[in-house]
Amino acid sequence: MKKLVEPLLLAAAVALPFLLAATGNEFYTGMATRVMIFGLAATALNLIVGYGGMVAFGHAAFFGLGAYGVAILMQHGVTSAWIAWPAAVALAALAALGVGLVSLRTRGVYFIMITLAFAQMLYYLVLSLKNYGGDDGLPLANRSTLAPLDLGSDTGFYLVTLAVLAAALFAMKRLAASRFGSALAGIRQNETRMEALGYPVFGLKLACFVIGGAVAGLAGALMANQHGMASPNLLYWTQSGMLLVMVILGGVGHRYGGLIGAVVLLGLEEVLAGVTDHANLGVGLFLLAVVSFAPRGIAGLLPKGSRE
Repeated sequence: MKKLVEPLLLAAAVALPFLLAATGNEFYTGMATRVMIFGLAATALNLIVGYGGMVAFGHAAFFGLGAYGVAILMQHGVTSAWIAWPAAVALAALAALGVGLVSLRTRGVYFIMITLAFAQMLYYLVLSLKNYGGDDGLPLANRSTLAPLDLGSDTGFYLVTLAVLAAALFAMKRLAASRFGSALAGIRQNETRMEALGYPVFGLKLACFVIGGAVAGLAGALMANQHGMASPNLLYWTQSGMLLVMVILGGVGHRYGGLIGAVVLLGLEEVLAGVTDHANLGVGLFLLAVVSFAPRGIAGLLPKGSRE
């Protein structure tokens, strides 16, 4: 039965937009797509925090750079997702490499503050790009093209986003079972011992950091297409904080932690916003309840096999 859970959930996710269209609730297709994009970004952060043991507070920088990569290329006539999305991933990975080379030489609160500082620097850099919208952001003329697929329809874009998210979660599963994943687990538990055993700790942590940044860049590329623009707010520190809350809420180190956190947090905000003007208060109380009664996050309540 456990082996059937994931295929059944995937089949239900594939059927969702068609069911929503049949019932006249197409609006929720866009909302579900947004949740999956944030789930992808949170999963990327979970790789760094949960698997690599590095509490980063500037992950939104890579998320936003991916969005701007697509938007800037589109302004210069590059509309193909086959070109723009890998370029956005490469831009985010390059930024993560630069940030990681400096920040990973520190630990603890110093690492947190340096990643935050770099993210804020990139945020203000984007604000200074007046030719690319400045603080107004940079709109996209249309969604990227992904021939032979149609990204112009919300259903088509939803299915592509779902495929990207499913591939990322599968890759997380394979990574956790690999020698690289085992080495990361050892570093997370006792970095000094791993260094004594001869493992290239700095290189492994840097690789983890860059992979997480690259996946966040891909999520940013999807977000720019979803909203039709790249906004400086995607790089702001509050965005990093929200992604970190999603990871903690869903479950640090659990493969589905980032996705569960995104579903619960964004879904709860949407529900409470419809019934009260104090939605943030309700979200805060819910977070306190989760921290108090499920310290390993919501995914911590699932069977152990869900992490593997």
